[in-house]
Amino acid sequence: MFITRRVFLRNSALAAVGTASLPSFLTRAAYGAADPGLRAKRLVVIFQRGAADGLNIVVPHGESAYYAMRPSINIPKKSVLDLDGYFGLHPAMSAFQPLWKEKHLAIVHAAGSPDPSRSHFDAQDFMESGTPGVKVTEDGWLNRTLHELPSDQSAPDKSAFRAIALGPSLPRILAGKEPAVAVNNLNDFSVGGRNPKAGPISNTFEAMYANSVDTVLHGTGQETFDAVKMLKAADPAKYKPAVGASYPRGRFGDSLKQLAQLIKANLGVQVAFADIGGWDHHVNEGNTQGQIANILGEFSQSLAALWTDLGDLAEDTVIVTMSEFGRTARENGNRGTDHGHANVMFVLGGPVKGGRVYGRWPGLDQSQLYEGRDLAVTTDFRLVLGEVVSRYLGNKDLKTVFPGFGNESFLNLLG
Repeated sequence: MFITRRVFLRNSALAAVGTASLPSFLTRAAYGAADPGLRAKRLVVIFQRGAADGLNIVVPHGESAYYAMRPSINIPKKSVLDLDGYFGLHPAMSAFQPLWKEKHLAIVHAAGSPDPSRSHFDAQDFMESGTPGVKVTEDGWLNRTLHELPSDQSAPDKSAFRAIALGPSLPRILAGKEPAVAVNNLNDFSVGGRNPKAGPISNTFEAMYANSVDTVLHGTGQETFDAVKMLKAADPAKYKPAVGASYPRGRFGDSLKQLAQLIKANLGVQVAFADIGGWDHHVNEGNTQGQIANILGEFSQSLAALWTDLGDLAEDTVIVTMSEFGRTARENGNRGTDHGHANVMFVLGGPVKGGRVYGRWPGLDQSQLYEGRDLAVTTDFRLVLGEVVSRYLGNKDLKTVFPGFGNESFLNLLG
């Protein structure tokens, strides 16, 4: 269902100030949203920092070796939320079940970086730069994605909200030539600078507009200023999510709720990034209860709430999750897991051909393990991202987005 001007004015946070003061990019959104050619496409990237345990997230309950290697932290078959008779979700992820059944959610197992590093810092850097094993890459793949988008998605008067990160500073993945901002809190409009190591460059958008020479406002300063005034008038602190969208308390849930506000306000968001830490479970990982269950509940409920909150806009949104590497196939002596290799990725969205686990499953027999200890990578993470960037966003220049990677074939995740 296309969003009409009436629906836009009724549902948008901008309704509080009417159309008379709309900046030009918002006016186009209001009057042109009924035209399929003008419908914006959005990519949201979620990073699970700390190396999530993919084997206890999407459980290979049909493989006996899984249970043999994890006597105290396995997810019992009776507790697994079965997907296809072989794989199943951790029981704390019940919020994902409707998305799977409605075929909006796809899973790519045994995915990850080909680089063998088990360093959190290096592996995260490689996945954010999109160049595994290369430490000299200066920009991030999500920023490079914006370089060669089709003309209908890269108008000359782009919103400064085109590329955003939810957090106090800009992450590695959005570093680069294209303007991007880090939005820490919509209630006070604090914004992080372009340098991931820098603190906020300004306490308010007004000060940034008046004083900053950062290219984040290049060509869009007045429209950004106008848009922020409108957001202030709408009072983000009083934002009410759509019926059925229940964000859990915590930084991640708050970040995704704020992202929903920005998207629903038609501020021109094209790519967005958020992260969630707490996945490094060396000790007492737990199984159906405990550390991993707690964070998986927060993770899945937050993403399900974002999906529900976006309503019809979710049909034009793709969400991809990733983590720097997985965990060891065997549990360690502390009822936890150590740094591993392959992991699991989720792809959620309107154009996603969901209800299916993609990728080649390598198996967990001793002879099938990477270096005799880890789930092997059979799908390069860039293959998943490249399909979304190319087939959905329309950037066909994947050699620039992911230099040194072929990306010659896709998994056909998208319809």
